[in-house]
Amino acid sequence: MQTATNDTAPSRENELRRLNEEYVRASLQGDAQWFDAHLARDFVCIESDGSVLFRDGFLRMAARPSTLTEYTLDYVDVRFYGDVALVRASGSWTNQDNVRGISRYTDVYVYTAGAWKVVSAQITRSNIA
Repeated sequence: MQTATNDTAPSRENELRRLNEEYVRASLQGDAQWFDAHLARDFVCIESDGSVLFRDGFLRMAARPSTLTEYTLDYVDVRFYGDVALVRASGSWTNQDNVRGISRYTDVYVYTAGAWKVVSAQITRSNIA
């Protein structure tokens, strides 16, 4: 197995930050093709309401148009543990009903076969009063 640890730390971090930005863009634009290319086969997502989406269900959901009109990343933290990376982030959003809120999430990436794949995502969302 090729290891990501041979890369320099800044380039690995930049790659994960880029992937995170692409993930957000894909979710806002309903780009299921991006997710199909970047999710591991055994990907699982835990949504804010506690529901669990496996890869195929997530891809179906990702293909639907977003209800958000605006999303801004406020904070992104990338941590490496060998060939595993955690991307912890938060963002501010506004939906089509002009309701504002924040989301926090953790995405788990694994470096395998020469590429980073998302194996897990957990999301929390809340409205701002």
